[in-house]
Amino acid sequence: MDPITDIFRMMHVTAFGLHRLEATAPWGVIQEKQTEEKVTPSDKKIPPTDLAHFAMLSRGNCWLSVEGIPEPIPLTGGDCFLLARGTSIVLRDSPRTRPRWSFREIGAKANGNVAHYGAGGAPTTIVCGSLSFDRASLKPITQLLPSFILIKAEQARTLALHNTMQALASEMAEHAPGSEVVATRLAEVLFIQTLRAHIASGQERNKGWLRAIFDPQMGTALSAIHDRVNTPWTVESLAEAAGMSRSAFAARFKGLLGQTPLEYITEWRMQKAMQLVQRRDKKLIDVARLVGYESDAAFSKAFKRVVGANLVNTSNVVLKTRVMPECRKILEAEDSDFAGPRCHGSVFFH
Repeated sequence: MDPITDIFRMMHVTAFGLHRLEATAPWGVIQEKQTEEKVTPSDKKIPPTDLAHFAMLSRGNCWLSVEGIPEPIPLTGGDCFLLARGTSIVLRDSPRTRPRWSFREIGAKANGNVAHYGAGGAPTTIVCGSLSFDRASLKPITQLLPSFILIKAEQARTLALHNTMQALASEMAEHAPGSEVVATRLAEVLFIQTLRAHIASGQERNKGWLRAIFDPQMGTALSAIHDRVNTPWTVESLAEAAGMSRSAFAARFKGLLGQTPLEYITEWRMQKAMQLVQRRDKKLIDVARLVGYESDAAFSKAFKRVVGANLVNTSNVVLKTRVMPECRKILEAEDSDFAGPRCHGSVFFH
């Protein structure tokens, strides 16, 4: 299995929001950084799980200013973009228009899922929203997600994005039986399609994790890890798979990925284990063996070190006990991931 597909398999949307902004010139809105933490009933703070915010221009034209990009970007009908959380943007009808409202303020005045704003001039329609992921998905997805992705209407794969966005909007508008389930799956498809279009463009292939994936030798080693995560890998066996000497492989791996091969393997095994833990249908030893440990004691020790949780096995279910505060960020919150997907207002509008 290639590593990108493996990450897509682990991805699970737990909540999403979709809104439509009907703007008329002159207009300008700002999305500022959002780094606030939520507080659970037990007074434990957890980081936000909104990871990706998306928008598609369905009518008109506008200008997009993104933190870290010096020049404003012109957008036309069919263009779409995706932001990682914490990225500030400004959308407006003209680079000369000063943004007077935030998305949050406009959302407070929205009628249902539609917000109107502007002075009655040339119209622009933007469909925008956000995706939240279960906490086991967060680290793997951040390896793929840059702070900003722009997909122009003329790029390959854009038609598929438009079709998915339209289907998602339709499902959220109809409220038919099963619409929430269908919309959640479509939100995952939309996110994957956006990332695939971005990867296909080649813009990020020379950076970080994607550079390692597309490196012939490192890519071979990473594919081997993701395809057989329960194999007792060593630096030597991975170097052999990559066709390199042990020392050259270890140095290149750390240079590209910022961690040693064994650190990467352990971290990925714990990501897999977190998914298995959330299912609550396996004994501790079964989870351990699925991710490459013959001893449940060794697995529990590694899990506690990497994730920050103690595990106990009871009646074929993996449970947590004496959970450390940092583990609550992953396994416990008021809006528990075990409760399934939920719809919410877009981060652009709250």
